[in-house]
Amino acid sequence: MKRYLSQHLQKIVREVITAIIPAVLIALFIRVEVAKAVKIEAGPSMQPNMYQGYRLMTEKISYLFYLPKRGDVVIVNRPGAEVSLVKRVMGLPGEIVEVQAGHVLINGQKINEPWVQYFGGPDYGPAQIPNGYIFIIGDNRPNSRDSRAIGPVALTTIDGRVWLVYWPLEKFEFVP
Repeated sequence: MKRYLSQHLQKIVREVITAIIPAVLIALFIRVEVAKAVKIEAGPSMQPNMYQGYRLMTEKISYLFYLPKRGDVVIVNRPGAEVSLVKRVMGLPGEIVEVQAGHVLINGQKINEPWVQYFGGPDYGPAQIPNGYIFIIGDNRPNSRDSRAIGPVALTTIDGRVWLVYWPLEKFEFVP
């Protein structure tokens, strides 16, 4: 009986070592390096497209290979800030950005922004975005603390690109 219990315990330990530990390590790798679930914690800055309490899935891999694109929704971690920012990328390194009455101009050309319903808020620029930085702005222009107030943000502060809204379920959608 004692030998049977010992063999059974060895089988359980082997199972843990060969199945559970690798699964946990893979999950941790995915969580840290590939994807991350995020909850919008603060403010109305992305309304009406995203609201406080929405849960989002981000991916972290694509920006290892290419720069963010105009229109991408990103999560930005700011040193010392309590919550991450959820904003839309509008200006890229080297571009001259200007905001007039909530409308973004890049290199003097007004950008088509079909996701914005609420224009307004403070004006900005014109100013050139430094290399290694992007200009981020909320979809709800009058109620967004973004690059108009904090300046361009470093590419190194981007924690991921939002690709999915998964909660609330009735708002489930892929983010282009």
